[in-house]
Amino acid sequence: MTGTDPTIVDDMKPLSQWEFDIYALSLPRGHSFGEQPPVGAWQSFDGLSCGILTQNINDRSFGLIVIRRRTDHVWTVIAERNDFVAREEALSLLQPLLKEGEQPESVPPGVTQRAALYDLQGRQPSEVFATLTSLSHHPAAWTLNQLYLALPKPDQNWASDCQTNNFHTRLWEAQLLAAFREQGLRVTQPHESPDFRIENRLGGVAWVEAVTANPPVAYNHVNTPRSAAPADREEIFFGSAAERFAKTLGNKLGRHYEQLPHVTGHPFMIAIADFQAPASMLWSREALIGYLYGEGWREVEINGRNQVERIAAAQLIGDSSFPAGLFTDGRQAELSAVIFTNACSIGKLNRVAVSGQGAPKGLRYTRMGNFFDRTPGALRGAPFCLDITSEEYRELWPQRYEPWSAELEVFHNPFARYPVSFELLPEATHWFDQGGEKVCRSFYETSILWSQTLITNTEDPPPRLEDFLK
Repeated sequence: MTGTDPTIVDDMKPLSQWEFDIYALSLPRGHSFGEQPPVGAWQSFDGLSCGILTQNINDRSFGLIVIRRRTDHVWTVIAERNDFVAREEALSLLQPLLKEGEQPESVPPGVTQRAALYDLQGRQPSEVFATLTSLSHHPAAWTLNQLYLALPKPDQNWASDCQTNNFHTRLWEAQLLAAFREQGLRVTQPHESPDFRIENRLGGVAWVEAVTANPPVAYNHVNTPRSAAPADREEIFFGSAAERFAKTLGNKLGRHYEQLPHVTGHPFMIAIADFQAPASMLWSREALIGYLYGEGWREVEINGRNQVERIAAAQLIGDSSFPAGLFTDGRQAELSAVIFTNACSIGKLNRVAVSGQGAPKGLRYTRMGNFFDRTPGALRGAPFCLDITSEEYRELWPQRYEPWSAELEVFHNPFARYPVSFELLPEATHWFDQGGEKVCRSFYETSILWSQTLITNTEDPPPRLEDFLK
């Protein structure tokens, strides 16, 4: 929303950019408004209504969109017009449509009332879900609830799954919705599977099935010490982590979603997030690359200079002897691409919220990790350690808060029967084949190879880059 109107109108309060963007994720096309972009947004003081003022980029006419909470807190569009000559004309109609002080909208007949994410209904919550009740995770809890309410048609077990043993699966679905609608995609859930149908304004369509790579033996996601990355480069690219990705993707491929009538003829993607070992997402990205493309790289010294040497493998390391290089021939042509992130976490939910609206009183949120170093010849990432509420951190992103799509990567299958266009996921990082070489194209200038989020008290000394490097 550019050119936001800051005017305070009676019975309406202006919405900040970040809060408006969160609520807009509940619109069918999220942040895409076509030729009628928003120029102002307000909320009723009872919090049940949101009014959006739009303006046509061609004839400069004004429009409005009004959304209200239903009795189950889901946003619903109650009014939309695009035929106002003057701004004042649109605003004069906008105010009464907010229905300040009136009851929420009813759930439409035939639509299932959405269960409240905070209502356990006697269930014992998982430890990871229970962490959302702590003050330090209140921003994440609020944000996760908004994403749940924005899902077009979650299954009836979504809330109970999230509260108990399938927290990370549901977290990944919520983050995918946010990333898709942030990029202006029309996201629907018209069938039980795959999980999402996505469509852009250019007519591009694809289906996406979400899955998580889980551990062979369950572990406590709250207290288990962080796992270490394998020291050997071949083990990183072709070892046990790659095998876990192979098994997870293989299970989904075995269900032949591409044969479903509604999927046939369209690109099909699997979106995978990694929880196979404690904090494995900090280092497992290379394992996915190794499995998909059958290649990796290591740093070697040649004539006194460090250089990158390519390493290749026809099969993964281990007794299973899984073949490596899923995307090196046409055997899986029906899988158009794999979507991945190294940031499916409560930390991500916290960072998006805190970078947008600020931190809870008394707490500091610090992100530390490695930037992708775009310096020609650079072989390693550039370490960073930044306060998430600092100007330096916010200026990394054009939105001035951390975007949902920042870590989203799309690994394209060069042999895909139905390739995915870059325009379908314009704000993701794309890996694709160009003349036999793997090429990476990023939307955001800032790319983060891996990171972790540290929450400390404001009276304590702030974390420093020097401490992190030690």
